[in-house]
Amino acid sequence: MPDKPWVMRTYSGHSSAKASNELYRTNLAKGQTGLSIAFDLPTQIGYDPDQPEAKGEVGKVGVPVVHLGHMRELMDQIPVNEMNTSMTINATAAWLLGLYIANAEESGIDPKLLSGTTQNDIVKEYLSRGTFIFPPGPSKRLIVDMVAYTVKHVPKWNPINVCSYHLQEAGATPVQEISFSLATAISVLDAVRESGQIEEDNFPEVVGRISFFVNSGIRFIEEMCKMRAFSAMWEKICLERYNVSDRKLSRFRYGVQVNSLGLTEAQPENNVQRIVLEALGVTISKSARARAIQLPAWNEALGLPRPWDQQWSLRIQQVLAFETDLLEYEDIFDGSIVIEKKTAELIENATTELNEVLALGGAFEAIEELKNRLVKSQAERTRRIEDGTLTVVGVNKFQESASSPLTEGNSEDTILKVNPDVERHLIEDLHEWKTNRDNARVAECIKMLKEVATTNKNIMPPTIELAKAGGTTGEWARALRETFGEYRAPTGVKGAIGQHGNELLKAKEQIRLVSESLNRPPKILVAKPGLDGHSNGAEQIAVAARDAGFEVIYDGIRTTPEEIVAAARDEDVDVIGLSILSGSHMELVPKILHELRQLKIDCPVVLGGIIPLEDRKPLLDLGISAIFTPKDFKLGEILYEVALLIT
Repeated sequence: MPDKPWVMRTYSGHSSAKASNELYRTNLAKGQTGLSIAFDLPTQIGYDPDQPEAKGEVGKVGVPVVHLGHMRELMDQIPVNEMNTSMTINATAAWLLGLYIANAEESGIDPKLLSGTTQNDIVKEYLSRGTFIFPPGPSKRLIVDMVAYTVKHVPKWNPINVCSYHLQEAGATPVQEISFSLATAISVLDAVRESGQIEEDNFPEVVGRISFFVNSGIRFIEEMCKMRAFSAMWEKICLERYNVSDRKLSRFRYGVQVNSLGLTEAQPENNVQRIVLEALGVTISKSARARAIQLPAWNEALGLPRPWDQQWSLRIQQVLAFETDLLEYEDIFDGSIVIEKKTAELIENATTELNEVLALGGAFEAIEELKNRLVKSQAERTRRIEDGTLTVVGVNKFQESASSPLTEGNSEDTILKVNPDVERHLIEDLHEWKTNRDNARVAECIKMLKEVATTNKNIMPPTIELAKAGGTTGEWARALRETFGEYRAPTGVKGAIGQHGNELLKAKEQIRLVSESLNRPPKILVAKPGLDGHSNGAEQIAVAARDAGFEVIYDGIRTTPEEIVAAARDEDVDVIGLSILSGSHMELVPKILHELRQLKIDCPVVLGGIIPLEDRKPLLDLGISAIFTPKDFKLGEILYEVALLIT
């Protein structure tokens, strides 16, 4: 008999809880077997839609969930007691799980029946994805409390999904993916044990609830060996560090989304075969096969995928599982000399790097060093694409192409556009919600939450009570911001070495000419406005600009338009480079340009990110000097064009 296929998901959510619920029920009817919920950035970073930080971001990259009413809408007619639900949520994971539990209990469902996962890996947020709120210490405490609570009260739930996915997107090598992720898991488990919330006899159950979420890249033989190495190292850690010998509890349980970083704007039809090959890397070896898979859509480098695009990704999984003979055999790579050699090499190198991280005190203590290593690795990858030693078909090789019927016509036909009225409607919904709830009870629950946060009591019970009382995402996060403070993560730019060769020569010469004209190096302000935390592009521009001769000002992610303009004024910069990948460019860019004009700051502003074609002319008409999208991969060419703008 063939094995049962893995849980099949598409990572989705947008606009509103009601619209996302309709999408989920449609996908489940098409054969999807689990949910993978994408939350919008305000939800992930703890802001209500009426807070100024959320302006322009509501519903853009996921579903906004502000209160219990939204969780009800999101799960309407979905049997949560039978569903395996994955929630990609980190800094506010305790709150979203609290809403999920509160909704289940309100529906008469015992939380012990709930199964699924909260991603809840804050280390990779500091290193790559950027949706952190609190400093490392309090963030670790929130994770520990969730682990301890779920093991006792929601035993089928995976409270943390240690996530190497975004590490690969930030430039991590397979060795770094393995070592940094295992270091995070060790740090969390050690902290849970030290917290005293779990009896020693029950600690193996804690170990057994740790799951992982990995990335599968295009080098699918190496990716398969990576998963075999991951599995072997995790079992060894479970046995030797935590004395867990039960194979069921020490098994390396992981889910996958295949690589989105490698999806290209140029010749996007090539992304389909990339997705298929990357899915093979985590399914073809039975002993290292993923338990759950979600595939990106072919057009994610162009914008937000439509339901039809998500259906295509689901069908890829279904063909692989049900039409091929993949699931009918034992592991076809057992005994392979090539596979065993590569796996052993990865284990050896990853063990060395893991020991280095542990010697630094663990993943939470070594964040700055790990960030420096990732930015350095990403700089090397970027350089290899630019000089052609790393081939990306359709980008730096085989660029000749017939026009694609998939992308002909207006780009509105090939991507999903979120209605700008969504934000206004959600603000109205929030105000109505607050009017109709028991505000005295909410205030009492917030007070209790803050009191518990200052003790060693578990944070989950007051979180669930606040959810039931009608508290909001912004109120929960504000209470803990006031208690724990906020964190500014390292950028990794200062410690990175770009190692660019001839790729920057043309830019260097132009920058030298500008320097002679100004009698100083030209200054560039690289800025990430809004809540978008995907900083890889901005970091690589900053590193390359510094190496080419610019004086670079870069303060990291989540800067407001007002902060960007103030920095431009105070630093007297010659050019501003904005990076936006969240789809909020039409809201944020006009605001920045307006603020610059108000202060009479006259310098060119360039924009980089995922900018749909129909938005480019309006942005240029507003005063943007140049726009760069993922197809513009040559940093030297970008910097040359930027330098030409400086007069």
